[in-house]
Amino acid sequence: MAPTVLLPILFLLPILQPAYSKLSVNYYDKSCPNFAQIIQDVAVEKQLAIPTTAAGTLRLFFHDCVVGGCDASLLLSSTPFNLAERDYEANRALPGDAFDLVIRAKTKLELACPGIVSCSDILAEATRDLISMVGGPYYPVRLGRKDAFESHATDVDGHIALPNMTISKIIDIFAAKGFNVQEMVALTGAHTIGFTHCSEFASRIFNFSKSSQIDPSINPDYAQGLRKLCQNYKKDPTIAAFNDPMSPGKFDNSYFHNLQRGISLLASDQAMAFDPRTNPFVETYAKDQNAFFQAFAHAMEKVSVLGVKTGKKGDVRRKCDSPNSLSAN
Repeated sequence: MAPTVLLPILFLLPILQPAYSKLSVNYYDKSCPNFAQIIQDVAVEKQLAIPTTAAGTLRLFFHDCVVGGCDASLLLSSTPFNLAERDYEANRALPGDAFDLVIRAKTKLELACPGIVSCSDILAEATRDLISMVGGPYYPVRLGRKDAFESHATDVDGHIALPNMTISKIIDIFAAKGFNVQEMVALTGAHTIGFTHCSEFASRIFNFSKSSQIDPSINPDYAQGLRKLCQNYKKDPTIAAFNDPMSPGKFDNSYFHNLQRGISLLASDQAMAFDPRTNPFVETYAKDQNAFFQAFAHAMEKVSVLGVKTGKKGDVRRKCDSPNSLSAN
């Protein structure tokens, strides 16, 4: 009797396999052989022109993947009838250069191989290339994602970690996506590049409490420098500081050294240096850059296949900021 019970179960196994099992690093080898080169060329050109492109693209990619999966839903524009993810409050500060990078790559790919390459694959590949370009680890990117049909700002709540959240809350958000504490700390190391607007950390350097103007966990000299930089942030909301003042354009482990010295913009980042659940990994990555790179690369591979859409569950958009069908969004 055993075989008659097992056969139906074995027959169902291919159906139950996750969508990412359909992805492949050589997905475009035949259908768009110049895919990788085109992405790389556009990424190099953009990064050389705008050195913060790498950080912006990494942030765009992560924010896209943690809400509904890596499906380029964050690239879709809002319409008079729908507020898209990109216009959710936490996403409004995402840099336009990251969106522009994807649009430029898509334009060139549509000329080379029209209707073949998805916007979500462009974003995944370009993110990896840019991380590597600024000194970070190289990791394989599996391809074959399809783009989402729609995007809704209401879907974002609770999926993106915010600076004012407790470590416990952030751990829970990452755990819900399948990431453990070590992977969470490694991914947060992405803050080794890029910048943060003063409004995101002003509460730590101005009127922190009744007894102190400054958050005592911040290095005092660093805090004074930030106060000077951000003194007019309310009049000019574009004023920002580099996340890593020591090597702002280089992907390295100095971010973790900074945490140990109280040199961190975000309260949620600084807390990782003190919390017993996260501190061991902060110390490890501060001592060993290779350990950080290996953990980061592994975690990014996991991020890149979150909730991917394949087959008829998605589409290859002709334009990354609008669905092929106007009624879809």
